[in-house]
Amino acid sequence: MNILVTGATGFVGSALIPALLDTGHQVTAMVRDMSRYDPPEGVQVVEADLLDAASLEGVFDGIDVVYYLVHSLQAGERFAERDRQAATNFADTATAAGVTRVIYLGGLGETGTELSEHLRSRQEVETVLADGGYALTTLRAAIIIGAESSSFTMIRQLAGRLPVMLTPRWVRTPCQPIALADVLGYLVGVLDIPETAGETFEIGGPEVLSYEEILKVTARHLGKRPIIIPIPILSPALSVYWVDLVTDVPKAVAHPLIYGLKNPVVVSDNRIRELVPIELTPFDVAVERALGAPS
Repeated sequence: MNILVTGATGFVGSALIPALLDTGHQVTAMVRDMSRYDPPEGVQVVEADLLDAASLEGVFDGIDVVYYLVHSLQAGERFAERDRQAATNFADTATAAGVTRVIYLGGLGETGTELSEHLRSRQEVETVLADGGYALTTLRAAIIIGAESSSFTMIRQLAGRLPVMLTPRWVRTPCQPIALADVLGYLVGVLDIPETAGETFEIGGPEVLSYEEILKVTARHLGKRPIIIPIPILSPALSVYWVDLVTDVPKAVAHPLIYGLKNPVVVSDNRIRELVPIELTPFDVAVERALGAPS
């Protein structure tokens, strides 16, 4: 099967490409700057920018399946606008080229006006992609636990650097994190299951945890025991300031993520587990692997 991966240099895309190669697929990586990308052996590379519709001409010719893994948090305040335009350009061009299937990794969270801008943007992109003339498979995930994950990097640095944390009420918000290995298992697994085409699925790890529990488990692996004190009057808007001070995560990435922590992100539909049965990684093990500790 001829597969194209957008977002090939990103956290998930760079891990997905070797997984696809291992299953015998022909893979093309789409990047914005070929000179800065060293592809795995056997991977073809095309240079294009989803924000530039003209650059997409011919990119999807001969492609059976496309993975849409693009998300422009780095664009700062305009990230939602840029994501909308990128998805529109993609849907129009992929449809015209005759792509038959697209697989999108979106964000978990209930639909509604109370969603953060970050999660609303993820769902808007899903809506735009669904208008294309191909079968769209959407996998919605919460925090993905992996060494290069922006969300996990923020958690790791907070847990390792702050002995005492005064946090907003969101620290008690429920979340269902998932290991990178399990995300890859689902992304690759849906390729061989025709019933997943045109469907939306929620994916998560085996445990539902509060962000406080996530911070404490991560801190334990780092040899730390932080004291976490939720303060009802402290808002996420104030939290972004000490996140900026304590972590290396760029503001354009950290701020939308922080505002998204107010929303519960828990799987309510487990259909994917029957269609793509994989052994889910316990959170403790996922953190250990992400931190590079010996098993």
